[in-house]
Amino acid sequence: MSRRTLVRMLVSACLLLLTVTSGLAPAESHAVLVKSAPAARAVLSRPPGRVQLWFSERLEPAFSGMTVWSASGTQVDKRDAAVSADDPKQLSVTLGALEPGIYTVRCRVLSVDGHVVEASFPFTIKPAS
Repeated sequence: MSRRTLVRMLVSACLLLLTVTSGLAPAESHAVLVKSAPAARAVLSRPPGRVQLWFSERLEPAFSGMTVWSASGTQVDKRDAAVSADDPKQLSVTLGALEPGIYTVRCRVLSVDGHVVEASFPFTIKPAS
């Protein structure tokens, strides 16, 4: 067998091995916001007492937080955001009294895999009819 043929076979084998194993490599995961209460862009008839977020990965409690802001730029949560002791994928914060209007939830979390994820979404409280 010639040296050239041997090199081609070796390169082909390496490419085949790379192709096969690339499909088996673990996917890189990040904490993704999978659910919230209230839901993103929800229109509510009554103000919620708290905002709860659920993520796809466990969160690092010391480096995960959430705030809720009014349209005028006032923070309306009670600054007690915390990862649940019972569910390390859940983050929640208590709200103060809210008037009708648009509010924005902002969060920044660190998942146990070391990735920082930021998200924000609005919800609306409609005036009483």
